[in-house]
Amino acid sequence: MQAIILAGGFGTRLRARVADVPKPMAPVAGRPFLEYLLDGLAQQGCTDVMLATGHLSALIEQHVGNSYQGMQVRYSREDTPLGTGGAILQALRMLPLEPTLVLNGDTWLDLDLRAFLAWCQARAPADVVVLRRVPDVARYGSVTLDAERIQTFGEKAATGPGLINAGVYWLRLQSFDEYGLPSAFSIESDLFQPHAATLGLRGYVSEGHFIDIGVPDEFDRAQTELPRWLGR
Repeated sequence: MQAIILAGGFGTRLRARVADVPKPMAPVAGRPFLEYLLDGLAQQGCTDVMLATGHLSALIEQHVGNSYQGMQVRYSREDTPLGTGGAILQALRMLPLEPTLVLNGDTWLDLDLRAFLAWCQARAPADVVVLRRVPDVARYGSVTLDAERIQTFGEKAATGPGLINAGVYWLRLQSFDEYGLPSAFSIESDLFQPHAATLGLRGYVSEGHFIDIGVPDEFDRAQTELPRWLGR
């Protein structure tokens, strides 16, 4: 199993809590958040991780190095900001295999990766987005499904309970080819949202514990919730 972790975020909304490290390195219960993601991958059999770095990338590389708990760690570095989509595309081009598991570097989801990948492989060659039910979709934007197929993606006007993007994907390099995308783009707003129907995106619904540390309130909640979920 190979994976890409998007670790290039600026963490602008977290500046009140963390100002001197990239967002994935923000400390949660005394450990960089990125370590929780890497731990989860290693425990579930991942062998090769690509960290897509940007802002303060040297801090991540110095901390993680070229291996982590038996996994080979490589880096896809942004010379200029590429956005989530550009960062994924650059990293995919550097990997030997596809499709590839992709994780946001600021969200944690309790997900059985082997079960998820088996589900994806049974639906090949579709690209897949992991979805999570939440009490209020307003902060994230809602995703609508028809059976397993995503119909609309990231509709910000919605409020109340519903499905959101949980920040885990199963993606193919060829899915980016036909849309005339620039080198820097958002995978959510520039690809998934306008082209959800033609992409044939599948939605995999997870009920696992979920947290997004990208805003101060959730970052504060992670300090106690994440260790409790993991039994630490």
